[in-house]
Amino acid sequence: MNRLFRTLLVTAVACAAMVRTAGACTNFIVTRGASKDGSAMISYAADSHQLYGALYKSFAGRYKPGAMLSVYDWDSGRYLGDIPQAARTYATVGNMNEHSLIIAETTYGGRQELHDPTGRIDYGSLIYITLQRARTAREAIATIVELADTYGYASSGESFSIADRDEAWIMELIGKGCELDAEGNNTRRGIVWVARRIPDGYVSGHANQARITTFPLDDEENCLYAPDVISFAREMGYYEGPDEQFSFCDAYAPLDFGAMRGCDARVWAFFRTVADDMDRYTDYAMGHNPANRLPLWVKPRTKVDPKTVFDAMRDHYEGTPMDMTKDLGAGGHGLPYRWRPMEFEVDGVRYVNERATATQQTGFWFVAQARPWLPDDMGILWFGVDDAATSCLTPIYCCTNEVPECFREGDGTMLRYSPTSAFWLFNRVANFAYLRYDLISADIRRSIDEWEQARLEEVARIDAACAPLAPKRRVRELTRYSVETAGALFDRWKALDEYLLVKYIDGNLKTETAPGVFLDNGNGCDIPDKIQFPGYNEKWQRAVAADNGEILKVIQ
Repeated sequence: MNRLFRTLLVTAVACAAMVRTAGACTNFIVTRGASKDGSAMISYAADSHQLYGALYKSFAGRYKPGAMLSVYDWDSGRYLGDIPQAARTYATVGNMNEHSLIIAETTYGGRQELHDPTGRIDYGSLIYITLQRARTAREAIATIVELADTYGYASSGESFSIADRDEAWIMELIGKGCELDAEGNNTRRGIVWVARRIPDGYVSGHANQARITTFPLDDEENCLYAPDVISFAREMGYYEGPDEQFSFCDAYAPLDFGAMRGCDARVWAFFRTVADDMDRYTDYAMGHNPANRLPLWVKPRTKVDPKTVFDAMRDHYEGTPMDMTKDLGAGGHGLPYRWRPMEFEVDGVRYVNERATATQQTGFWFVAQARPWLPDDMGILWFGVDDAATSCLTPIYCCTNEVPECFREGDGTMLRYSPTSAFWLFNRVANFAYLRYDLISADIRRSIDEWEQARLEEVARIDAACAPLAPKRRVRELTRYSVETAGALFDRWKALDEYLLVKYIDGNLKTETAPGVFLDNGNGCDIPDKIQFPGYNEKWQRAVAADNGEILKVIQ
C-alpha cells in the first residue's frame, strides 16, 4: 500500500484514508544464498480498495542548506509538516533506488494506544525518504530510526523488508503513543523497533502481522534494536519476564485468529511452496493453534528462481484445506476470490472470507532483485499493476530515468478511466475473468507465463550487453529497454482483452482451430460454428438443485 513521497511536492494526489484491517499487503524475501541466480529478492503487493496503480519516480538531487521537504501522509494526503532536506538525494523508481536498495512494507497495526497523532513522518514517507537518502540496508535502518525518532512517527505498527546487494532484513516498529508536556510536545516521540538480518540461504516473509518474536541481544552483526524496546514494554505493562525471553510481536502485536488466518497464512503458503515439512504448520495457518507458530525464516528445498517468486504472489491456497477454488463460495466457475468484508455472519456464527496472497484489490505489485554481480544501477524492479494472478510483470531497471507511459502517474485515477493506463487495462481483463474464472484464467495464465519467461531470458541478454557500457550510456539503453518493453506489454494485453471478449462473450465459448483463430461455418460471413456452452461446474449445479430443485425440476 505504499505510494511515492515525491521530493518537494506540495500538491499531492490525495488518497482517502484507508481502513487498516488484517489483510492489506504481502512481502516475501529471498536472500542471495537462497536464490538460483544469486540475487536478493523482495516481493510486494500493494493491496488496497482505493489505491491507483502507477509507477512512481523521483530524480536524484542536490540541495542547499536550509532547504525543506514537505511531508504528506501517504494514506490520506494530509499535510504533516516540513523537515530539513538532505544535501543529496538518490534517484528512485518504485520501491527501489539507483543503488539497488529495496524497501517494502506490510502494516500490522498493533496496539492502538501507541499511535502518535503529533508525528510528522508516516510509514510511506519513511520508505521513500529513506530510499532517497540511503545506499545500503544498514544505512536504511539507521535512516528510518533517525527520521521517526526526530520527527515523530505518524502511523501504526509496520513491518519493513529491506535488502541491498548483500543483505536482507526484516525490521518491525511501532510508535510510543502520545504524552504531552506543558508546551504541547510529545514526550514519547519516536519508535520502538527491532531489525533482524535473514540468514543467507534462507527465505522469509510477512503479511500484516508482526513476525519477530525473541531476538539475540548481543549480536549487532545480525540483530539491531531500540535500546528501550524491552523497557518500554515493561513500562506499558506489556511484558514482565526476563530480557532474553522478550518477544517483540507478543508484546506489541499479540496474535489472534485474524492474524494467523488472514495474515501469517499467506507467509505459510509461500514457505509451503519453496520448503519441505510446512504442512505441520497448517493448524497455525488456519488460526487453530497459536502455539505451533510459523518460524521467521526457513531454508528452501532448492534455490529459488525469480519466476517461482512471481508465481508465489499468485497463490490462492491451492492444494490446501483453504483452497479458494473448491468450496461453494467459488461459485459455478471456481472463482478464488471472496468479496469483502472479511467476515460474514449466519445465525449468530461468524465465518471468514479467505484472504490469500493474490487478491482483487491490488494497486501495484513487484518482485525486486538486487544483483551483486552487476553494477549497482542494474537492479531490476519487475513491476505490475492490479491482481497478481491475472497480471504480468515487466522489467524496469532501477537506473531508468523515464516512466513508461502506461504506468505514468496522472494517467487515470480510481475515479477516472483512461484507455492508455495499464491499471485500467489489466482491471478490464481481470474483472471479465472473474465471471468465468475456471475458463478465462487459463488463457490469461498462458499469456502471463509466455511473457515472463521470454522477458527473463531477454534480460540475461540485456545484462550482458549493457553491463560493460559507460554509466551514462548504460542508463540510456536500460531506460529505453524498460520503457519499450512496458509498452509492448500494454499492446499485448490490449490484444488479449479483445481476444477474450470475442471468445467468451455472453457465456459462450467459441471453438478455435488455433489460438485466436475461430472456427466459422464456412459460408464466408464470419459466422461462428460449433459454439460451446460450458455451463456451471457440478458442485454448483448440485447446490442449486438442493436450494431450488422443486421449482427448477424438469417434468417428463
